[in-house]
Amino acid sequence: MQINDWTQFALYLGLLTLITKPMGLYLMQVLDTNGRTWLDPVLKPLERITYKLLGVDPQREQGWKQYTFAMLAFSLVGVVFTYAILRLQHLLPWNPQDLPGLSHHLAFNTAVSFTTNTNWQSYGGEATMSYFSQMVGLTFHNFVSAAVGIGIAAALVRGIARSSAKTLGNFWTDLVRVTYYLLLPICAVFALFLVSQGMIQNFDPYTKAKTLEGAEQVIAQGPMASQVAIKMLGTNGGGFVNANAAHPFENPTPLSNFIQMLSIFSIGSGLTYYLGRMVKNQAHGWAVWAAMMALFVGGVLVCAHFEAAGNPVHQQLGIAAADGNMEGKEVRFGVFNSSLFATITTAASCGAVNSMHDSFTPIGGLVPLFMIELGEVVIGGVGAGLYGMLVFVILAVFIAGLMVGRTPEYLGKKIQAKEVKLAMLTLLILTLSILGFTAWACVSDWGVAGLNNSGPHGFSEMLYAYSSATGNNGSAFAGLTANTPWYNTTLGLAMLMGRFLMIVPIMAIAGSLAGKQAVPPSAGTFPVNGATFTLLLIGTVLLIGALNFLPALALGPIVEHFL
Repeated sequence: MQINDWTQFALYLGLLTLITKPMGLYLMQVLDTNGRTWLDPVLKPLERITYKLLGVDPQREQGWKQYTFAMLAFSLVGVVFTYAILRLQHLLPWNPQDLPGLSHHLAFNTAVSFTTNTNWQSYGGEATMSYFSQMVGLTFHNFVSAAVGIGIAAALVRGIARSSAKTLGNFWTDLVRVTYYLLLPICAVFALFLVSQGMIQNFDPYTKAKTLEGAEQVIAQGPMASQVAIKMLGTNGGGFVNANAAHPFENPTPLSNFIQMLSIFSIGSGLTYYLGRMVKNQAHGWAVWAAMMALFVGGVLVCAHFEAAGNPVHQQLGIAAADGNMEGKEVRFGVFNSSLFATITTAASCGAVNSMHDSFTPIGGLVPLFMIELGEVVIGGVGAGLYGMLVFVILAVFIAGLMVGRTPEYLGKKIQAKEVKLAMLTLLILTLSILGFTAWACVSDWGVAGLNNSGPHGFSEMLYAYSSATGNNGSAFAGLTANTPWYNTTLGLAMLMGRFLMIVPIMAIAGSLAGKQAVPPSAGTFPVNGATFTLLLIGTVLLIGALNFLPALALGPIVEHFL
C-alpha cells in the first residue's frame, strides 16, 4: 500500500465514524412512531394517506408472529408482482429496445433476488431489462427490501430494549417511515450528486456509434443515477449495466467511487449507534461497531496485500508486477480501490463491484468470499448486518457465561436454552444452504457444465455463487455461467433460505427477549462493552465462521494459492 492508499483508507474510516452518530440519531426519529423529523411538514400528510390506503393503524403494535407474518406476506406479493412484470416486459411501456420477456427460470431468480435484497444478476442489465422493468420492478424492491431489513433490525433491538413486553412495533409503520423519511430523501440528494459527477439519467434509446475500426458499438442509456443511488444506500448492488460500478456511466469519477463506498456502510453503521441509544448503553453500541470495524480493517489489509503482491507464480519466477494484480480491475481505480470496494461490498450485503472478483488472486478473492460466509455481519446489509451480529452477541454472552460459571445475561436479561438454540438455528441455515447447494452442484452435470474454469478455482466459483445467494450479497466469481434453469432455480431457493428462513428464528429471539423481565446487573454480570467484550465477539465470529467454512475454503482458494 502506498501513502495515498493509507490516506484514503484513513479518510474513509474517519468519515464513516463521523456520520455514524448523526445517522443513528436520525434513525431514532424515523423508527419511533411518534418521532419528529424536519421532513414532517412535507411527508406527514403522505404518510397518513398511505396508512389510510393500507388500512393500517400506525399506533397498533404487533407481536413477533404478527410482525413476521406481515413481512412474509408483503414479500410474497412482491415476488409475484415482479415476476409478472419481467415475464410481460415485452408488452409493457418504456422499452425502446423492444427487449423480450424473461424466461420463467430467469424471471423467478430475478424476482426472488430483488425481493430478498440480494440483487444477484444472471443477466446483463442493459441487454435484458427494459426501463420499466428496471424502475418499477427492480428499483421498487431496492427501496422496500432495504426498508424491510431495517425494520427487522429495529424489531430485534426493541425486543432487547423492552421489558415484559408482548409487541415489537408495527411492520407497516416501519416500512412506510423508513421508505419515506430515510431512503427516498437521501437517494434524491445522492442521485443529484451522481448526475453532477457525469452519471446519466435519461429515457433515450441506446446510442449507436462507429468505432475507429469501423465497427458499430451500442452505448446503453437510461435512468441510471436514480437506481445507483438506492442500490448503494440500500446495499442492493444490482447494476443497471452488466459491468456494474466498473462502468464509467455507473461510476464516473474517483469521487463518485469514494462516496459510493461510503454510502454502502452509512446506514448499517448508524444502526449500531441506534442500538446503543435504544438499550440505554451507548458503550455497547460502540463495542459492536468496533468489532465490525476490526474485522473490516483486517479484511481490507489482507485483500490489498495479496492483490498488490500479484500472482504467486510470477513471484516464484522472479517476475515482479509493479502495479500488482491489475487483471480484471479498472485502471481508473487501481489495486487498492478495487480491494477496498470488494471488501466493503461483501462485508455489507451489497454486491456492487468495481472490479472482477473472479480475477483476484486466490487469497485476495478469499477475503470477499469469507466476508459473506461470516453472515455479512461486518456492518452488513441495511438492518441485516445488525441483526446478524446480534445473533453472535447472544452466542458470545452465552460463551462468557459458561466461562465464569454463571447464567448468561445480556443487558439484564437471562440468555437461556431457547435463545441459544434459535441463534444456532440461524447459523445452521446459513451453513446448510451454502455447503449443501455447493456440494449438489459439484456432483451434478448441470453444476459442472456452468464452469469456465476447472480445479479449485472452478470450485471457488460455485462456492462463491451459493455463498453470495444465501448471504443475500449478489456479487459473483463471474466465470460461472449461471443463467440456466438449474442454477437460476437453486440460487433462487438459496436466496429465499438466506433471507426468510433466517429472519423467522431471529424474530422469535426478539419476541422471547421482549417478554423477559430485565434485572439490574450484578457483580457476576459480564459487561457487554469495552475491549474484552469486543475481542470475545470478534473471536466468536471468526471461530464459528472458520469451523463452518474452512474445509470448503481449503478446497478452493487456499489450495489454489499453493498451486
